[in-house]
Amino acid sequence: MTKAKILVIEDADALRKDIMEMLRFEDFLAFGAANGMEGVEVARKTQPDLIICDIMMPEMDGYGVLKTLQRDGDGVTVPFIFLTAKTDKSDVRFGMESGADDYVPKPFTAAELIGSVRRQLEKRIAFNKASDDKLDELRENIILSLPHEIRTPLTGILGFSDILMTESATLETEKIVEMAHYIRYAAHRLYHLTENYLVYAQLEVLRRDRENIAAMSQFTTESPEIVIEDAAIEQAQIYSREADLVMLLDDHGVIQALEDNLKKIVEELVNNAFKFSLPGTVVRVEGRVRGEFYELRVTDYGRGMTRQQISHIGAFVQFGRLWHEQQGSGFGLAIVQRAVELHQGEFEIDSEVDRFTTVTVRLPIVKDAATV
Repeated sequence: MTKAKILVIEDADALRKDIMEMLRFEDFLAFGAANGMEGVEVARKTQPDLIICDIMMPEMDGYGVLKTLQRDGDGVTVPFIFLTAKTDKSDVRFGMESGADDYVPKPFTAAELIGSVRRQLEKRIAFNKASDDKLDELRENIILSLPHEIRTPLTGILGFSDILMTESATLETEKIVEMAHYIRYAAHRLYHLTENYLVYAQLEVLRRDRENIAAMSQFTTESPEIVIEDAAIEQAQIYSREADLVMLLDDHGVIQALEDNLKKIVEELVNNAFKFSLPGTVVRVEGRVRGEFYELRVTDYGRGMTRQQISHIGAFVQFGRLWHEQQGSGFGLAIVQRAVELHQGEFEIDSEVDRFTTVTVRLPIVKDAATV
């Protein structure tokens, strides 16, 4: 079995060496760093399975280490244990709210520290197993859904094109136009499916690369309401439901997001809203600045989703396939979720079956450009 790698960031040399000795005695691989700046560099090089970090240190304190690693992606899933002599409840709460997994006060015994280390490593193993299980579910659903989603439009394209080639001389113009419209629709559906697979694959690559994640924060979109409005109207036109679209968009705010990603988010949310609601019912698109975020909300009054279905977003489950002809691979909301995560935003769904679905996306704003 591979030994777990543990990084100890502690400016007191004697204590750091003692902790590393404890860890090695328990058969862990231990690395040390004498301050926060050094600890960040060692973490990036060694990719530890767990980090033990003092809070009060020169150059960069423990909070700075945690924040830096979270920002560049290295500390998002790595268990993080704070060591400190600060035992006030407010200090403990601040440390945990910053993203730490545990808080071990000084002085501590070897049993207390090793116990915390083992608990956090066990939690990480459980998390990784859950992630692997979800990945397996994703693969299975892709295998099940992809053939259907490709065959359905291709069958229509091949069938109608054969009729046009062999019987065009005897067909009325109206019939020819009707078949041409269906071929175009099926081709568009196939194109959208292919595009979504490629977009999702690209987002998966980006979210695993620390440099790409950091670079995403450099992209901004001015006047997001224009991007949102254009994308929403385009989707309404596809479904011939312009009259059902209601938009309430604030005309200020600059968001930290790539414009193409914002457009894709809106396209998928509004497309889903029209797809799963009946003509004549409202699809509402709202956008406004709320605190440090630009909040986008898309609401439809259609089929709705159960709590279990919402929890499976990202596994591309085609909900209700047995009862409804649901055209779509299930990629839409998963793509939105990945794009929002990539831009350090927030994503949530509120829904009731046969009543409504509201998807809320919050993307960070450029603070000095926002006006309230």
